[in-house]
Amino acid sequence: MQERKLPHRYATEDDFARSHPIHAVWEITLACNLKCVHCGSRAGKARESELSTEECLDVVRQLARLRVREVTIIGGEAFLRRDWLDIIRAIRDHGMHPSMQSGGLALNEQRIAAAKEAGLKSCGISIDGSPELHDKLRGVKGSYEHAIRALKLLKKYELVSSVNTQIGAQTLPHLRDLLHLIADAGAKNWQIQLTVAMGNAVDHPEVLMQPHQILELMPHLAELFEEGLELGVLMQPGNNIGYFGPYEHRWRATDVEYGHFQGCAAGHATLGIEADGTIKGCPSLATADYSGGNVRDMTIEDIWLHSDQLRFTRDRTLDDLWGFCRTCYYADVCRSGCTWTNHTLLGRAGNNPYCHHRALTLAKEGKRERIVKVADAPGTPFDRGLFSLFLENMDGTDSVVQVPPPERTNIVRTSEDRVPPTLMLCHGCEQYVQPDTITCPFCGGDVEALMDEHEQQERAIEAAAARVRELLAQTVERQALSLSNDSAG
Repeated sequence: MQERKLPHRYATEDDFARSHPIHAVWEITLACNLKCVHCGSRAGKARESELSTEECLDVVRQLARLRVREVTIIGGEAFLRRDWLDIIRAIRDHGMHPSMQSGGLALNEQRIAAAKEAGLKSCGISIDGSPELHDKLRGVKGSYEHAIRALKLLKKYELVSSVNTQIGAQTLPHLRDLLHLIADAGAKNWQIQLTVAMGNAVDHPEVLMQPHQILELMPHLAELFEEGLELGVLMQPGNNIGYFGPYEHRWRATDVEYGHFQGCAAGHATLGIEADGTIKGCPSLATADYSGGNVRDMTIEDIWLHSDQLRFTRDRTLDDLWGFCRTCYYADVCRSGCTWTNHTLLGRAGNNPYCHHRALTLAKEGKRERIVKVADAPGTPFDRGLFSLFLENMDGTDSVVQVPPPERTNIVRTSEDRVPPTLMLCHGCEQYVQPDTITCPFCGGDVEALMDEHEQQERAIEAAAARVRELLAQTVERQALSLSNDSAG
């Protein structure tokens, strides 16, 4: 049997079971030519002790030995490092997929042509809204035009392009126009994520969405998802967009093995590398809390296998969850979603207010959640402040702060790494339910009967489509015969 070829970032059940790092995101320099008000790493100047070229090439060799499938280079701005093309070339030569994420400022034709020659396969450009809003958020006038120009050049050089958009409080009204702009520029993928309370964003809390705004955001994204497909753009939600509301089966449509969110993959299927060699389970995680070691002291494999700071999602249990997430219907699958989002916000992982299912559930009870900053961040890369989480009535009255419990200290490493459970889709309400569910807890429907009815409808649609194709073929054949007879006459 021919081995199935998988998309580079696609995590299988086997990858989870063996904790295989399929995707590495590598900050090769912290130098940057933008001044983003929401930058979690506070990029700008290069780190004092960034890895040398030879150290970087050794990192590539180590990633290849770990069977990493894709390596994404980021910054700061990756091309501000002089040997960035050497790094791309080494990634390619070791059989891994080289990709890059860029702000687009000064990513000119010469650089793009050189990157393609070196082996770059795909590139994402960050765009956050209208020209005015984008330039404001990115801190450099004209940065929007540079980003659009870079997108068009990527298309010219036949490099797969995508757009990454941070969704914050000011971004929401601009999303539809942005979708059409990036489609016109040739982007085929649109990755969206919520702006997280880290780094510069802590200093500018006005850019953050309130958790209850998820109720407005998600239906809008559902509309844009369908609109994007018509434009040839696939919307891809980041790991902090979700979870398990009525649109989950659309967001995760490309994940054919699960079809739904499987929980935070940091240190389980992904890893992050900082420019000085610090290893984390995810590039976005707070360095102070999640640094597992440094490549100058240990091999990446040893850090991956033995560091508690990288094993946390493998060893996480329901006892690590708190607040709403602890008793949620999806607790054992979701495990509180994106660790970066909730730990950075609340100072402790395990409770995520940016969840669609959660916001819908609270709204049915006449409740909502709201965040308020209570402590500044210290001003270092990947730092965090502290926010309080309030539960209140929909009109903002009767607010009660939710206080995190102490961190669990009696953590025992599991003998087998966690494999996310696989859920079923109820075709009555389009919500995921636990395996072997008889009656849907959300709509009360008979899950098996609804599935049978759905399959019958799908078969009927396919039969009708096949009949239409047959009739069209017959029509074309008759027209061709008629033309042939006319020519003979």
